[in-house]
Amino acid sequence: MEELPLNDLDAFTAIARERSFRAAARKRGVSASSLSDSLRRLEERVGVRLFNRTTRSVTPTEAGERLLERLTPALGEVSLALQQLDSFRDSPSGTLRLNVPTIAARLFLPDLANRFLKRYPQISLEIVGEDTFVDVLAAGYDAGIRYDERLERDMIAVPIGPRRQRYVTAAAPDYLERRGVPRHPRDLLGHDCVRHRFLSGASLPWEFERGEEALVITPKGPIIANAIDMEVSAALAGLGVIRTFEEVLLPAIKTGALVPILEEWVMEFSGPFLYYASRRHMPPALRAFVDFVKGEQRKAG
Repeated sequence: MEELPLNDLDAFTAIARERSFRAAARKRGVSASSLSDSLRRLEERVGVRLFNRTTRSVTPTEAGERLLERLTPALGEVSLALQQLDSFRDSPSGTLRLNVPTIAARLFLPDLANRFLKRYPQISLEIVGEDTFVDVLAAGYDAGIRYDERLERDMIAVPIGPRRQRYVTAAAPDYLERRGVPRHPRDLLGHDCVRHRFLSGASLPWEFERGEEALVITPKGPIIANAIDMEVSAALAGLGVIRTFEEVLLPAIKTGALVPILEEWVMEFSGPFLYYASRRHMPPALRAFVDFVKGEQRKAG
């Protein structure tokens, strides 16, 4: 059998996923020119153009899309087969790729990941924080972290991080002195508010609950961002009212830099989950991480 060009095929999938030679090269730790050489060899071998290339974009041709569709699960199986050899090692090794919400990467994952890597020094973690919903398997990830309302079907979900979380509302003391203290969520329609926009372009309304009463409003304000640190900075500067995860605002609330408001309208919700595809043979690095997360949840009780 003619030798399979696995390295060139792997280079092709990296370029197709990133839509960029440079971005793919950075992820693979190689030069863009080496990826270009791999793609040239592959296109010469198959006799079909796999990408449309301009100075601004790299997009798969129809043939390239078809190849990517078939290659993704196949190369995943090859990678899994090689990783299964780790079962013969004294401790698991390999790379574990996770796709997580930026808030998880900020609030609880750093401490969890640090302790995991200290226990398993031969495992390498690659964590991508983004707030757009992606198909983790199609995008080349081993697992993802999402909140329950965004879990995909046919996936196994394991609790990770805090099991209950809350949205709280707050503002800087000087803002409240100038504009007054809102007594009801509807009052926020007459206030400046600091809002969050996801990378998908969505900017969700603010939801409030008090007992059996629920209310949804769409506030307005001088700033909207997809970076939570910028949003908190705007609130600290007195530019408006902010509503977000309690853990994000708690340090400023404790110092008095922000004052909690509408405290009886706190929104509580269930915490996030680690989710991954149901497989008979899990990569050793993923198995180790799943077992570690389960152990941490048992400790938390």
